[in-house]
Amino acid sequence: MEVNLDYLSRYKSYRYSSEELEPTIEYHKKISYSEQTNVLLNYYKRSSKMKYSIVCITLVLGLGLTAVLGTPSGEAAEMPTEKQYSNSIGMKFVLIEPGTFDMGFGDGGQLPQEVLDAKEHGGRSIGLSQFGKNGDFDEQPTHKVTITKPFYMGVYEVTNRQYEKFDPLHMHLRGKRGFSIDNDEAVVFVSWHEAKAFCDWLSRKEGLTYRLPTEAEWEYACRAGTKTQFYTGDILPEQFLKNPDNSWYPCPDSSRGREEVVPLHVGRTQPNTWSLYDMHGNVEEWCHDWYGPYIGDDQIDPVGRADGDFKVTRGGSHGTVAYYLRSCNRMGTLSEDRTFMIGFRIVLGKLHDTKPLPVVPKPLYQQKVEQLVPKDITKGPDPAKPYFRGPRSYIKIEEGAIGPLFSSHNHDPAIVECPNGDLIAIWYTCVTERGRELALAASRLRYGAEKWEPASPFWDAADRNDHAPAMWYDGNKTIYHFVGLSTAATWGPLAIVMRTSIDNGETWSRARLIMPEHQRRNQVTESVFRTREGYIILACDATPKGSGGTSIYISKDNGLTWTDPGGTIAGIHAGVAQLEDGRLIALGRGDNISVGDEQRMPMSISVDMGKTWTYSASQFPPISGGQRLVLIKLRQGPLFLASFANGKPPVMVTDALGKKREVKGLFGALSYDGGQTWPHIRLITDDGADQECKTTDGGNFTMGLNTAEPRGYLSVCQAQNGTIHLISSWNHYEFNLKWLQTPPPEKPLSRTN
Repeated sequence: MEVNLDYLSRYKSYRYSSEELEPTIEYHKKISYSEQTNVLLNYYKRSSKMKYSIVCITLVLGLGLTAVLGTPSGEAAEMPTEKQYSNSIGMKFVLIEPGTFDMGFGDGGQLPQEVLDAKEHGGRSIGLSQFGKNGDFDEQPTHKVTITKPFYMGVYEVTNRQYEKFDPLHMHLRGKRGFSIDNDEAVVFVSWHEAKAFCDWLSRKEGLTYRLPTEAEWEYACRAGTKTQFYTGDILPEQFLKNPDNSWYPCPDSSRGREEVVPLHVGRTQPNTWSLYDMHGNVEEWCHDWYGPYIGDDQIDPVGRADGDFKVTRGGSHGTVAYYLRSCNRMGTLSEDRTFMIGFRIVLGKLHDTKPLPVVPKPLYQQKVEQLVPKDITKGPDPAKPYFRGPRSYIKIEEGAIGPLFSSHNHDPAIVECPNGDLIAIWYTCVTERGRELALAASRLRYGAEKWEPASPFWDAADRNDHAPAMWYDGNKTIYHFVGLSTAATWGPLAIVMRTSIDNGETWSRARLIMPEHQRRNQVTESVFRTREGYIILACDATPKGSGGTSIYISKDNGLTWTDPGGTIAGIHAGVAQLEDGRLIALGRGDNISVGDEQRMPMSISVDMGKTWTYSASQFPPISGGQRLVLIKLRQGPLFLASFANGKPPVMVTDALGKKREVKGLFGALSYDGGQTWPHIRLITDDGADQECKTTDGGNFTMGLNTAEPRGYLSVCQAQNGTIHLISSWNHYEFNLKWLQTPPPEKPLSRTN
């Protein structure tokens, strides 16, 4: 193996004499650059903080600065003219001649059933037949694209050896999560910005123009004249498939561990007819373009959209089924995202001077948003009189929709009141919760309106599982949106994204990764609030399993930085609030506590802002799959809990005549003593006679005096006028504190339409 001479010289100068060093030379030739750097850094880290800092600065400046700036090349070099070209760092390129091709899914008919029948490792269907027979929605419309100028494309994906000539310190990422250890493996854990910086460095070094390929150039080169789903035909040979799965890796709770780690050596599979390797699989490849929908017009040298949320990646990767490795398949993620699934390939040749397509038009919920605050926004229903309204459906998606919105499954909502009084609800929309198609949808209930608007797209990192959302209004001018960003499918390997709006959701800040590592403890859930100390608390599931707890993240600087205090709440999907004395209280799903022969919902208390928690049994029955509770401290003082009565232990209400009776389904409860007792419990219903209503995904339930919605993930906010807005996975309910405090009637009330 090649030896990092700078490493050896520093190791010699700082730790060993010449005589002591010589016997170790052969050993150092065998270990990786990563190990060489880590040995040096770890030694100085042990020695002293000052020495460690000096070495880090030395490595960055002594190794990195020269690499980043490159060696000045003087005059620009002449472009090569031969069919194949090798540059100064050993990268091989092949000349791609101009031409015209059909970009997108094409007109070849439905995908082969062999592709659509892909299953997870355990045999579970991925559901591709339900939405992917004619490819993804974003592969349409197919349109003709002409590439007018020749360019050189890298024969292989950029390797560790090549990338580390630019960024030597990247060597410490070799082997992270087990991936990409050898010199000739595709480099991973590289952001779009770092990939571009590599191109800029190489351009300065050689006096030639290196860059990332446009999305059109990438598909043109991948197809190499073919019109089939893969350059091998409509079926991809098994040699291209590395751990084909909806992978949960590296989450230890659900993945198969290191069994899912595969080698990423370049050039080991069959190339296409233009001599390009690994265009299907191995690692995804960053492209130049901002991600956005296609237009139907013919295009010449397209360069994508003028701006957007995500940068395009192409080609698919390991841990992925063949469907997502097709020539026309499109993916995208945040430009600062770094994962073990994404690398890059470069081209040689100037970028086309084509004008980018305009920014994607705003979806419905962002259109014509009133920015003036109504004068009567704090005036709601008479607080001295009970007020209740509902249920109203807010899920309005055309039947049979298969992207970007899906009619099959809509679930896991968040609701927020905007400064102008509008309500925005968001939720995930998909075919399967584990799938890469999962995206976020939104609907707006404008101030004073009777009906929620039809759903529109809210957020979708293309072919990444966006699991799951939370929203919060800070009471001043800012709405916060939080969501998990998966490496690919499933909600196991999530990073956390945050963005904000100061204009009632009409526009949003550029999204930022506040927890960039894809790992456990990052599945965003319902509770977001500000403590009396001024901290923002964000609750996240600590595990992707059905039990195992909830974690919290804390920001003391309005969302700029976040820390995990380390403790774990009992139960997933926990509702969290702060008590009057500063303690945190939480109730969760799973991790139930036995009381005699009954199971109870766990209650958790923290006296040290989430570092540790103590657990006890609440009075409430456990909840299970398809159900999520909410817990919020109302502005009037009491805690409000909404959960589900499942039968054991029974949930009892006391009616207006003082009689107790058991109820089933969605209920609300109030506590005035920090969750010790809950004197007011009400079924979330209009107290009328039995009637059929809709619940999650359009299922039926009976709402009446003693029965309410049986399932759904809940979200809650309290409006500026004091009204409580509660949504399930299908319905919107609104009521005031007085209604919660008022005993239900003995007999059903008559309804007025």
